[in-house]
Amino acid sequence: MVGRTTGCCVLALAAGGLALPAAAERSENSIAVFAALDKVTATIKKLEVPLGETRVYGALKVTPRACYSRPATEQPKTTSFVEVEETLLDGQQKRIFTGWMFAESPGLNALEHPVLDIWLTGCAAPIKAQ
Repeated sequence: MVGRTTGCCVLALAAGGLALPAAAERSENSIAVFAALDKVTATIKKLEVPLGETRVYGALKVTPRACYSRPATEQPKTTSFVEVEETLLDGQQKRIFTGWMFAESPGLNALEHPVLDIWLTGCAAPIKAQ
């Protein structure tokens, strides 16, 4: 009799639409927002870079490839896949960073350069799902 009651209750919970927590949806964005520190002048500049485009900051070229965030109702998690190249004194380009940056943990994967530092601060311009 106990087994029958348990089976009944499990079936009732499943049929009653037992709600499980939904996985947090990530939003794609079309702009990555960075903070850039010039260590010589001690100035910080905000860089808003559209995905796939390149912005020059000093000797560095910053190109974000993806930028994801979560809705304001979810725990923050903002990430961007970024490529950074440095223009050397002889004019050649050298890739010095390729990888994910995390806005909530800027020290984890920020670009640390002898003169310039760059880290992700957020994403902007969400892309609407179709």
